[in-house]
Amino acid sequence: MDTLRDAYYQAYVGEAKAALRLKVFAEVADKEGYPQIARLFRVIALSEEIHGGRMLRLLQKPPSTEENLQASFESETRVAGVAYEDFIKLAHETGDDIAVRIFTHSRDVEAGHARLYKAAMGHLLAERETRYHVCRICGYVEDSTLPDRCPVCGVPADKFVEY
Repeated sequence: MDTLRDAYYQAYVGEAKAALRLKVFAEVADKEGYPQIARLFRVIALSEEIHGGRMLRLLQKPPSTEENLQASFESETRVAGVAYEDFIKLAHETGDDIAVRIFTHSRDVEAGHARLYKAAMGHLLAERETRYHVCRICGYVEDSTLPDRCPVCGVPADKFVEY
């Protein structure tokens, strides 16, 4: 590690990974009938998110909401158009149909995120309040209206959660 900034970044990445990993562990514990263990995983995931947020604030002064929306739009567009395309190509080359499907779903969902960020930039000016519906299978996000079926992975509306 060369600088304190490198340490902040490594801590941020580590905390972010830990938070996500623990949320997945909580889902497993719930499915296996261990609600108290699931709760423990979730509370520690929240703690890790707090640590990660603190490290991110040390790395950069949080920009304005407008700047955050623009940066998020650009990031989602880049990820959908470049990174996932490369992942899909690799999955095709290796013949892993499951990876092709998951990477394709992720690419399509990321493109949808970009659309939502773009729309939110307009909503910011209009001060519009929007309800979102998230597919718990592939992560697709729809604003305002709950779809009958997920347009990315095809699951029914009861697989969505509302925010």
